Amino acid sequence: NPKKSAIRVLVTYPHPVVRMPIVCSQCKVPVCADACPVGALKRSDGVVRLSTDDCISCMKCAEACPFGAVYAHGDVDYPIKCDLCGGEPECARICPKRAIRFVPEQALGESKRLNNILSYAHMKEIEYVEMGQKKIIHYAEIGKEEMGS
Repeated sequence: NPKKSAIRVLVTYPHPVVRMPIVCSQCKVPVCADACPVGALKRSDGVVRLSTDDCISCMKCAEACPFGAVYAHGDVDYPIKCDLCGGEPECARICPKRAIRFVPEQALGESKRLNNILSYAHMKEIEYVEMGQKKIIHYAEIGKEEMGS
């Protein structure tokens, strides 16, 4: 069921039409995990994972995520978030246009390289409403020329 996907696409209308993927950033200091009163979210091996056995469905993690990447779905009793499918993300494997790529953190190179890329980025933000709450997504608009493609 695509509506239960850990990657969602926010579409804004009317003009310009923007399709913005919302996906977990696997934060080094995950505020979603800090917000969880029972410790059901933990970061290990660079991935923030949710233990559905420990989760009490309070959705405090979804409220805390600044990117809107952790969210509630009415068909399941726990929040949905990307856990990189255990290191082999299915979305990257099956994407027919190769628009989604999984690159292990260590393969990205030095933080200096990332800082250089982001220095060319123009920060954007999109406001949207989810479950009655206004949220804002901040993202870097990076063109192909900045990525060296």
